Amino acid sequence: MQVIPAIDLLDGKAVRLLKGRYDEVTVYSDDPAAVARECSGVAERLHVVDLEGARRGSVVQRDLVREVVQAFDGEVQVGGGIRSLDSARAYVELGAHRIVLGTAAFRDPDLVRALASELPDRVIVAVDAKDGMVATDGWLDVSSTSAAEVVGRYANLPLAGVLYTDIERDGTEVGPNVAATAELARGGGVAVIASGGVGTLEHLRTLARADPGITAAIVGRALHERRFTLTAAIEAARPRLDGSA
Repeated sequence: MQVIPAIDLLDGKAVRLLKGRYDEVTVYSDDPAAVARECSGVAERLHVVDLEGARRGSVVQRDLVREVVQAFDGEVQVGGGIRSLDSARAYVELGAHRIVLGTAAFRDPDLVRALASELPDRVIVAVDAKDGMVATDGWLDVSSTSAAEVVGRYANLPLAGVLYTDIERDGTEVGPNVAATAELARGGGVAVIASGGVGTLEHLRTLARADPGITAAIVGRALHERRFTLTAAIEAARPRLDGSA
């Protein structure tokens, strides 16, 4: 299972929100590009979110995202406010390898299909759930649609994967929602990236053992808070690779 460090961008800084709340912000760095450089040579992929873009529904911090992408020696997946082909293409042009669609995946299936066709195996559908129901617009609105329903819409597309976040656990370090993540991996027919709640190395080990369909885990606050090193996290997520428990 791959470990993907996360850098969330708000007001030009690297931050983390608590349970997706914009009024519960912890600032970790005034130089997000420096954070990306720290991960270079260790992580294979970086997860970057324009939180201001997610809230506004448009790409806002493009220049800052470019700096982060250029600072990281590896593949970068970018999300936050991508609601059109042009905005997705703009991120690809500045060096993003994968595009993450959240609200657009819920509201605009045609965009997902068009982008998946244009960029096969490079589009990630982000399913952000609260009590099992999908949230949109920077997690500010909660729908009556389940995560499984949204994933089912795109089961036959050449996606890079589905990013599943349990909002109530995001930024809490209390542990990921392993059961819901594994259930989605078993039923969705697509690789699942786990997100939300990782706070210990044991959390990563548990995810790695839960289901072969969980191919990666995003880690944010725990790395920023130095609960463990990125190297230790990557090692903890290896069990399935060598057959150990």
